[in-house]
Amino acid sequence: MAEASTELLTTADGRPLKEALAIAQSRAKRRAFLLVLPLLLFVLLTFLIPIGYMLKRSVEHDGFARSAPALVEWFEANPGFDYANPPEEAYAALVKDLTFMQTEKLTGLSGTRINYTVPGTISLFKAGARAAKDLQAPYKEALLAVDAEWARPALWRGMEAASSKFTTEFYKVGTDNKLGDNGWERGGDKDRIYLYLFFKTFLVSGIITVICLLLAFPVAHLLAVLPMSRSSLLMILVLLPFWTSLLVRTTSWIALLQEQGILNDLLVWLGVVGDDNRIAAMYNMTGTIVAMTHVLLPFMILPLYSVMRVIPPSYARAARSLGATSWTTFRRVYLPQTLPGIAAGSLLVFILAVGYYITPALVGGADGQLISNLISFHMTKSNWSLAAALAAMLLAAILLLYWLYDRLIGIDRLKLG
Repeated sequence: MAEASTELLTTADGRPLKEALAIAQSRAKRRAFLLVLPLLLFVLLTFLIPIGYMLKRSVEHDGFARSAPALVEWFEANPGFDYANPPEEAYAALVKDLTFMQTEKLTGLSGTRINYTVPGTISLFKAGARAAKDLQAPYKEALLAVDAEWARPALWRGMEAASSKFTTEFYKVGTDNKLGDNGWERGGDKDRIYLYLFFKTFLVSGIITVICLLLAFPVAHLLAVLPMSRSSLLMILVLLPFWTSLLVRTTSWIALLQEQGILNDLLVWLGVVGDDNRIAAMYNMTGTIVAMTHVLLPFMILPLYSVMRVIPPSYARAARSLGATSWTTFRRVYLPQTLPGIAAGSLLVFILAVGYYITPALVGGADGQLISNLISFHMTKSNWSLAAALAAMLLAAILLLYWLYDRLIGIDRLKLG
């Protein structure tokens, strides 16, 4: 009897049952991994690698180090030198590198790199490079005779910082700091363009989120309580913008809201406004808010609807039967149950609004531009590294929003439709 109880359970082909189960589980895990592998590769190639490259580019720029090897070597051998009075050896290395830049046609690259932190140095480098091959020792006096700006402490600080492959300069510039003769310092009110645009972007995104919430709440409620035949028709109207190109929707608002557009023509015809004082609702912040609200409204309606449709109507009836008014029923029974949808819709609309580019670019004009438009400008025409630093700062702000949402609501309660 005891011997029978110690026998191992086996499968039909004689293998131990424990071993067979382990093999089956391993095979199931491999199959599941292979099924999600395409998605993992997609996320890796289109999300993680680009973000990693962006973060790397925001702290890396070797344009000056490659074109000024003698000066970089001198900086490494002489840390902490007197920026107000560099020695002759420093000027000798600079003249040597300026000659190299002129020969290899790297002057523009070097001047542009220093110009990021010390504005006005592109022309300085070009003039110095053209004259460098004819300069004779003492090089300090010879170079200062070409242009006294070569003695600026800020310039030498900038060149030393640019000689390192990795730098935090672009984050400092992105927070409206500037490099002066005494080091990094806060820019004046007129120089605080980046922080102003960040504040403006978050303020406008918050306004758009509130407007979308006020407009979407009654629509989502109607979708949840109407009979299926009517709610289906209303849902088609909600989803209809998704079937139209974003570019078409944006340009349609231009035709509607411009001073010679349909809306102003109608108001003039009705006598609401005169022909000489038409409403300026386009190429300003008003146009940006109107167009972005229209584009983002469905992203608020769908999360709200997904929450509202599962709220039992009997809860409201029970509250009213116990003497609660309609307002009390809404405030204490219905509204708290919609909070996950409100939070999810607000988070989604706000994040999309913060990163929107094409709509502000087309309808915003100079007054309606957001931080995304400035990032695009630096990326395509000015400074890729500064654009990466600004984008990294924007990404950090978005991650902070996710963290706050998780702390206040909980990611597990996220309902997006």
